[in-house]
Amino acid sequence: MSFLVGTPSDESPEMLATGRTDVTTIYTSLSERHPDGRDAEYLEWHSLDHRPEQHRLSKLRASFRLVSTPACRAARAASDDRYDAADHAMTYLWTDLAGLDGFNDLSVAMRNAGRAPYLLPLVERAVYSLDGAVAAPRIKIGADVLPWWPIKGVYLLIERGEAPAGELIDVPGVGGAWWGGAQPMEPPFCTRDNSGLQITYCFLDDEPAEVAERLRPVLEKRWSSSSIEPLLAAPFHSLVNYQWDRYCPSNPVS
Repeated sequence: MSFLVGTPSDESPEMLATGRTDVTTIYTSLSERHPDGRDAEYLEWHSLDHRPEQHRLSKLRASFRLVSTPACRAARAASDDRYDAADHAMTYLWTDLAGLDGFNDLSVAMRNAGRAPYLLPLVERAVYSLDGAVAAPRIKIGADVLPWWPIKGVYLLIERGEAPAGELIDVPGVGGAWWGGAQPMEPPFCTRDNSGLQITYCFLDDEPAEVAERLRPVLEKRWSSSSIEPLLAAPFHSLVNYQWDRYCPSNPVS
């Protein structure tokens, strides 16, 4: 974990005046491991071919992929049947919902060009709004730019009910959080009704499974003192480029 000098961005009106995020929409896709153990091949194709092409879409601001390992799985604080099979998570951040139309058109065009050789069993696709963001003062950068901050992983929360996630940044290893409520849509963008759900991304600069253990008592307090129901509370590694098999669901160590 880093401890840098100077005034945090979110405490500097002069810095904030130069620009704020225009992300409004979060699209997430959760998948199971590959049925034939070809997770690394899938990650290679998706990272070198499919994902870069999405950035030709003007409304896309960022994208990132996450992978679970057995150690991450063992550190989950909650895992409802709806999400228990999820070992891969892909996220795209958009300026508005209209960006998803181009996303679908490009996906169809890539399939027609023979550029979709791998599929993972789908757990769920869903769309959420961006409702809140906070950065830990120790990392200095502002909450607006957290998705571009180098991370070791993400602690992903999907909960029934809505509550800010600001208290989570006090846990060592959590650099900040983005969260938002459901934007129910028809397929292919939402494959199940996500009404009433909230998603939270805790951006991590320490080992995900270790941060998960530090988060556990904070999350248990959050759930016991409110009506929030946890459906998934799970650490994931961020993908390491060109080391596609480094963090995979079948690997015995993280």
